[in-house]
Amino acid sequence: MKIVKISALILLVALVGIQFVPTKRNQSNTVPKTDFMLVNNVPQKIQDKILVSCYDCHSNNTEYPWYNKIQPVAWFLEDHIKEGKSELNFNMWGELSERRKNSKLRSIISQIEDDEMPLDSYTFIHSDAKLSQSEKDEIIKYMVELKNSL
Repeated sequence: MKIVKISALILLVALVGIQFVPTKRNQSNTVPKTDFMLVNNVPQKIQDKILVSCYDCHSNNTEYPWYNKIQPVAWFLEDHIKEGKSELNFNMWGELSERRKNSKLRSIISQIEDDEMPLDSYTFIHSDAKLSQSEKDEIIKYMVELKNSL
């Protein structure tokens, strides 16, 4: 029983201690000229849904939830955002070559069609990020048209 109490105390001290380890926040006050929305003059309805469903993980400006300051959740979020931005950063769209844009658009279309994006783990907490079938259809149609115009 003494071992359980000591283990619990060590765990408690460790959990309190990791709260003081800072994480890098993914926030910017500027929208670069290379941003997907600016480069492509995206219709407002589609823009609104992409901002809510995609930009937290795929841009340089994340809207953090209240629990982002609690470790180890903050580490998970930081890693998730870093991974998302490495795959696609909408803020850097204008810097991509036509070939890369084409590839990214194919990937966006495919992942929306296959219900891979937005992630279930994200929409579980951010229900407004869920895409209805009509929203998916509208976004896919726009992405296909954009892809064909490249």
